[in-house]
Amino acid sequence: MPVVPPTPEELAELAARYGFQLSDADRKSFAGLVEANLAAHEAVERLYARSAPSAPHRDYEWPQDNPLGAWYVRTRIPPSGDGPLSGREVVIKDNIAVAGVPMMNGSRAVEGFVPRRDATVVSRVLAAGGTVVGKAVCEDLCYSGSSFTSAGGPVRNPWDPTRHAGGSSSGNAALLAAGEADLAIGGDQGGSVRIPAAFCGVVGHKPTHGLVPYTGAFPIETTIDHLGPMTRTVRDAALLLSVLAGDDGFDPRQHRTPEPPDYLAAVEQDIRGVRVGVLTEGFGLPVSEPGVDDAVRAAADRLAAAGAVVSEVSVPWHREGLDVWTVIGTDGTARQMIDGNGYGMNVPGRYDPELMVHFAQGRRVHADDMSDTLKTMILTGAYAAQRYDMRHYAMARELAWELRAGYDAALTQVDVLVLPTVPYVAKPLPGPDATREERMVNALGMVGNTAPFDASGHPAISVPAAPVDGLPTGLMIAGRRFDDATVLRVAAAYEREVGGFPSAAR
Repeated sequence: MPVVPPTPEELAELAARYGFQLSDADRKSFAGLVEANLAAHEAVERLYARSAPSAPHRDYEWPQDNPLGAWYVRTRIPPSGDGPLSGREVVIKDNIAVAGVPMMNGSRAVEGFVPRRDATVVSRVLAAGGTVVGKAVCEDLCYSGSSFTSAGGPVRNPWDPTRHAGGSSSGNAALLAAGEADLAIGGDQGGSVRIPAAFCGVVGHKPTHGLVPYTGAFPIETTIDHLGPMTRTVRDAALLLSVLAGDDGFDPRQHRTPEPPDYLAAVEQDIRGVRVGVLTEGFGLPVSEPGVDDAVRAAADRLAAAGAVVSEVSVPWHREGLDVWTVIGTDGTARQMIDGNGYGMNVPGRYDPELMVHFAQGRRVHADDMSDTLKTMILTGAYAAQRYDMRHYAMARELAWELRAGYDAALTQVDVLVLPTVPYVAKPLPGPDATREERMVNALGMVGNTAPFDASGHPAISVPAAPVDGLPTGLMIAGRRFDDATVLRVAAAYEREVGGFPSAAR
């Protein structure tokens, strides 16, 4: 499409925005210079059209039987090779591109988009023998820890359909808990793999930041974007991580990423002598339910019974981490995901120009359809960026190094940290009369323990702890950066100690 030069009015508006004092002669001169530079933009249009991929034809169908509201679209994409996932069915969170299959990312602003290229994690699943069987519903642009913000409707918890399933990888967790998928790939920026895993009683692993390539997934904020496995067993999480992990050469999040170890071998090892730190600051939050804290402390006792050396550990920075994450998750997200149309600029990674344009146009048309969590994030982040010149974002990113160092220091004394994934069991889905403030608490009130590890980049897994009032909750195990193997090893030992994890009765 032709690149149209600015009108005199548009040029004057741009000059005023940047404080340029231009005379009529200046404006005429700059108009010619700008138009000359825009010739390169037209050339790039032609060059990109020459090399841009076309979406492959893949059959798909809209789900007919979908009582939990967890399927977005069904498909059956056969593997491209043989490997460790042969015979396994994999569902993909709907913020991850599957070429030729519709993508909505829980949002009217993205609805109707069909990716042209598979995300790296999808290509790796297919190459490893896995069969992709569909896309799972996720929350509106993935910005919720509950499961009622998706534009397509709520995702219901298989343990109690009146309650939320957690988010933002809500559909993944519900489908796994209900036995409708073998394996799933989710995304985690503030807990979005671990939170629904905890509320639905499945396994969710957030890898070390940068271990799994994010290429082809809809970004929220580059410094906190993660993709990771969601499964019913720890061994399956290790299996799927072994397929997904490693550099792809396109993701700027992947720098200094070591070669992944043998995660399957790690989960077969016992934990005699492994040092487990019960993180003091992860318990007794203002919103914590005592039964959840008790269930996780009991889980730590089971680790001791399996041979671990368990002690109490304090990381004062953990309670400060939520504030650090919140600034990154408002100011950074508003700048990248909203103003930057998902991808932002200035990083040498893969971009999706078609998705950026589709989303930019869609979010303008469907701005009023956005969830209250998104609107609050946008208003907060845009105001802070404009009024305070992004200083708080810069401060938060600097403080993230101190948050990381706080965990690193504790992890010289112990090998892993344990704490509740979520502070309470799944709450009822909000009713039509719920206030905006009540919906906000329901959507984001549970991220206090999960979000700090997104800001610090440490690996963390959620596995089912003992049920509380008949509902699942989660034991979170966090470890050293790029030592995902030890995190999985401790999780697998706990799974063996309790004799496996229960499934939802439907």
